[in-house]
Amino acid sequence: MHSDNYYFDIVRYNIKKYRNKANLTQQQLADKAGITMNYLAKIESKKMNRGFTIVILGRIADALEIDIRKLFDQVEKEKNKA
Repeated sequence: MHSDNYYFDIVRYNIKKYRNKANLTQQQLADKAGITMNYLAKIESKKMNRGFTIVILGRIADALEIDIRKLFDQVEKEKNKA
């Protein structure tokens, strides 16, 4: 069984990956998702391990124009360990 941090790390990695792929700054993504830039920065930087909800993830996925399930895709290096 994986630790809680494992799942938070996957989500935060994918948020940052898709934000960079969309050429969005943290401020731009936060504005599109209806959250503060400070909140998004905390999510991406491991400062928040138990604070974001499925609703926030849904807003972020919508703002990135991706299916929310993509935020849970395993990080490539984790796939190679299997």
